[in-house]
Amino acid sequence: MTRLIDFQHADEATRWRAINDDVMGGVSRGHLHMEDGIGVFSGETSLENNGGFASVRREPEAFDLSKTAGLLLRVRGDGRRYQLRLRTDRLFDGGAYRALFQPAAGEWQQFALPWHEFEAVFRGRRLEDAPPFDPGAIQQVGLLIADRTAGPFRLEVDWLDAMERDETPRRKA
Repeated sequence: MTRLIDFQHADEATRWRAINDDVMGGVSRGHLHMEDGIGVFSGETSLENNGGFASVRREPEAFDLSKTAGLLLRVRGDGRRYQLRLRTDRLFDGGAYRALFQPAAGEWQQFALPWHEFEAVFRGRRLEDAPPFDPGAIQQVGLLIADRTAGPFRLEVDWLDAMERDETPRRKA
């Protein structure tokens, strides 16, 4: 089975770039690297200088998921809340569609994120008049932590895949 994003491919980590709150004066740091075929999004969030977020984005690649029901994500976390963020050309630069998930500490979990759970946001605020999310127009995938908590974080990502329309969403939170 071919996954949308699979960290078994040695070059996958090179496709991700960090964008942290230092772009706005903060001092949080985060990055993505690989350990034994697993993507690891880790670093430390800081609330200093009105900061508090760290993120990584995968280089642009169009995903046409219009015939799917959402995304499946297999992760092992640290108990903190994360966001899976999707960018399309339907929002202005900086806007994204996000779905929240909070894996239990130290436990591999699979999250089903149906399309209706993705909401349009800009700088942490919901965009009330945003165009509806179009799963056929995904251009970029990202991970973000912005849970208003200072301290280290670690999210291990095994894979990301499409959820078929006939799959029953199994959401663990």
